[in-house]
Amino acid sequence: MNIVVCVKQVPDTATERKLRSDDKTLDRDAVDGVINELDEYAVEEALRLKEAHGGEVTVLTMGPAKAADTIRKALAMGADKAVHLVDDALAGSDALSTSYALAQALGRVGFDVVVLGSESTDARTGVLAAMLAERLGVPQLSQARKVEVNGSAVTIERVTDYGYDRVEASLPAVVSVVEKINEPRYPSFKGIMAAKKKPVETLGAADLEADAGQLGLAGAWSEVVDFAVAPPRAAGTVVKDEGDGGAKAAEFLASKKFI
Repeated sequence: MNIVVCVKQVPDTATERKLRSDDKTLDRDAVDGVINELDEYAVEEALRLKEAHGGEVTVLTMGPAKAADTIRKALAMGADKAVHLVDDALAGSDALSTSYALAQALGRVGFDVVVLGSESTDARTGVLAAMLAERLGVPQLSQARKVEVNGSAVTIERVTDYGYDRVEASLPAVVSVVEKINEPRYPSFKGIMAAKKKPVETLGAADLEADAGQLGLAGAWSEVVDFAVAPPRAAGTVVKDEGDGGAKAAEFLASKKFI
């Protein structure tokens, strides 16, 4: 089975994130980059599918040169090889243009199943899996808490507000997973050393045979028009209970139009 897992390097959520003043995109150089948390669950699920059905796991990421750190972690976890889309022409891509670039790469790499996290911690759009499936012309199975492959069919348990739905589709397909699906393994020392020798193919925009007008900031369908630094948090209002605390609290909530 040819399994491709999409991963993304995102800013560490423990640090303050900033936008660049020139093009209003995320300043990735100002903070440390880490693998997107939900993508670790996707890597783990891809490895479990390989262990159950054979084949190989390819890591696919799009990002600057330092995103290679994210690739190395996925390889250390057990993935077999990687493809890194890195080109200044890709910088500033929104979800639509990112899905276009990744779909072009997937068409080149080939796949039976594409696995990715349900969203990233920086953008939180949660739409990339659907966009990829549409561009590739294959079924999308989203919000999976369990994945099973039987021959040419893939079945998931899709998380819902009332429990889960059982959804089935034919391969090839795109599957997005949630954090309830598994517990990602820690890279072992042996895995970390082995990752250094695993092949990583680097592709630029020209290698994708893509329409340059659909890539990067210029090809993005969405943009940040303006932004401002959030003001310091003001001191809270203290309501002293002198027998009328309930009334005072209600008045305060009413003044803020909460009730």
